Amino acid sequence: MRIFDAHFHIIDFDFPIIENQGYTPPSYVVSDYQKETTDLNVCGGAIVSGSFQGFDQKYLLKALKQMGPTFCGVTQLPFTVTDDEIFKLHNNGVRALRFNIKRGGSEDLSKLDYFARRVYDLVGWHSELYIDAKELPEIASTIEKLPAISIDHLGLSEEGLTHLIKLVDKGVRVKATGFGRVELNIENALKSIYETNPDALMFGTDLPSTRAKRPFEYVDIELIQHLFDEEAADKILYTNALKWYVK
Repeated sequence: MRIFDAHFHIIDFDFPIIENQGYTPPSYVVSDYQKETTDLNVCGGAIVSGSFQGFDQKYLLKALKQMGPTFCGVTQLPFTVTDDEIFKLHNNGVRALRFNIKRGGSEDLSKLDYFARRVYDLVGWHSELYIDAKELPEIASTIEKLPAISIDHLGLSEEGLTHLIKLVDKGVRVKATGFGRVELNIENALKSIYETNPDALMFGTDLPSTRAKRPFEYVDIELIQHLFDEEAADKILYTNALKWYVK
């Protein structure tokens, strides 16, 4: 079993950390992540900027340097960022732009259409949305027309699953992450998304599982192995995300 960890956080208090909605995350540096995943065959992954990191890039550049070339970054940027800064981040391993609708700390959703197209045209980045899928109908017509979009944590809610599936059918990718934070039937969501588009699901540990009711456990991986045959599990755990992030 090989894993491309499509979603985890590094939290380094040597860099700015912003309290978000009354929450301050625990420290979780590269060595913590490496220790916690030592028994997993993690061959690469994506370090995702959280709401509590705002637009700080320095922590991410340090973490990417420590993790090595098989890892990439997902960052938050203001839409006023210069092209030169985007190119610099790309050259240092950043591969996606995040819009954190659920928690804030990122650029406003009103900038999604312009900004997602801009980073895609400049450097080929996709854009990632942390959003409750029940809110997707309000922006579905925009998302459908964008070149490359993924949605975090299975869309979070049972109420949103139908809306999510409609977008999966149009090419939107979905992170199979945060099983301990979602409010839905995980098995049904995984099977429904895979049946709609076998390339859509991308597993991630969501470590250190900030604010989740239950942190990541190895049973999350075992669930995928139980639900799918070996070829499908490899796509979800490794190949889909590798192709999505490493271009």
